[in-house]
Amino acid sequence: MEVVIKPTQDEACRLGARLIARIIRTRPAPVLGLATGSSPLPLYRELVRMHREEGLSFRHVTTFNLDEYVGLDPSHPGSFRSVMEEHLFRHIDLPRERAHLPDGMTTDVPGHCAEYERLIAAAGGIDLQLLGIGADGHLAFNEPGSSFRSRTRIKTLWTETRRANAAPFGGDPDKVPRHCLTMGLGTIMEARQCLLLGFGRSKAQAVRDMIEGPVTASCPASILQFHEHVIALIDEDAASLLQHRDYYREVYENKPSWQRWE
Repeated sequence: MEVVIKPTQDEACRLGARLIARIIRTRPAPVLGLATGSSPLPLYRELVRMHREEGLSFRHVTTFNLDEYVGLDPSHPGSFRSVMEEHLFRHIDLPRERAHLPDGMTTDVPGHCAEYERLIAAAGGIDLQLLGIGADGHLAFNEPGSSFRSRTRIKTLWTETRRANAAPFGGDPDKVPRHCLTMGLGTIMEARQCLLLGFGRSKAQAVRDMIEGPVTASCPASILQFHEHVIALIDEDAASLLQHRDYYREVYENKPSWQRWE
């Protein structure tokens, strides 16, 4: 795992956007896994800027989002489809038929989840999976105890997770849906590359457990230690509990020029 520590969330997200732009520009049919939440919003803003000012085109891109709430209409401002439309999709030239999210309104949850997995495989698999990390170490909606081999499926959300996601629901966690559809950890681990974003003091323990702790289902993100190509982009606050943070800084700052992607 490559750990990159930047002073702020915005600076880290600008760097992450440049990595994604390089994949878009160098691959004929790139497949991106996307995430919602507050962490990637500055990254999406930078991608939109690059589209408008630098000619970055998404016409040949296919996307798959990590998750969606069950029973929430896509037009609801709290739905992840709505969030993606507001912050990314409506600002770029990504063909809508290639922008995939789990369908929280499906009447056949098992069948739809199996179809989502099939669509990812049919697209050739995910080239880069964008990830956030929860304060309890969850990836997507794979909360502590999730199987490391899990696939896209329905999950029941913990109260604390609903509280953390309550802002689009008037701040009331009771209005956040109890269930979601989420890519599984096994699905995420099949991406050829993962880009994880972690920001703020509230994520410091989860970031430490992910990078330096044991690999355990108690911290689902720790499974990324087994992935062959992970970049963790974090800010100083999220890095505050890392025992080896000076080592990570020195290694990154002294990479050979051909390995650098800034």
